[in-house]
Amino acid sequence: MVMNPENELKLLGRSEHRLPTSPDQAALETFLNRTPGRNYRIHLSAPEFSSICPVTGQPDSAYLEILYIPAERCVETKSLKFYLASYRNHAAFNEAIVNRVLDDLVSACAPKQAVVRGKFGARGGIQLTCEARFPDLDETLRLPQ
Repeated sequence: MVMNPENELKLLGRSEHRLPTSPDQAALETFLNRTPGRNYRIHLSAPEFSSICPVTGQPDSAYLEILYIPAERCVETKSLKFYLASYRNHAAFNEAIVNRVLDDLVSACAPKQAVVRGKFGARGGIQLTCEARFPDLDETLRLPQ
């Protein structure tokens, strides 16, 4: 087991069972990128993402993907899991969720580039996919179709 010499990570290595009740209470933890000079990609998938429709109160589900090129810091995946789970009882529109996840990721680790895509389950015969990018409209970083 590799210990975190920075002692910054609070969730990793702990058997934490209490999920945050909203994204406002969740924390995205980060750690130092060990190879900041290399432009490598980190692709994270959350195929069971869920939230609540703010109008109907019905559950929404999505396949959420995050792709980013780290700069000095990387997002720790257990904290990301808790952060994404905090949306389970959070009422928000799909587009707002995708943009907030991107904003929170950029705030937490200041990546060189990032893309967040949510492919939400069909409602009323219409399936919605929303994609947000950092920097805005930079299309050099692409998620697989």
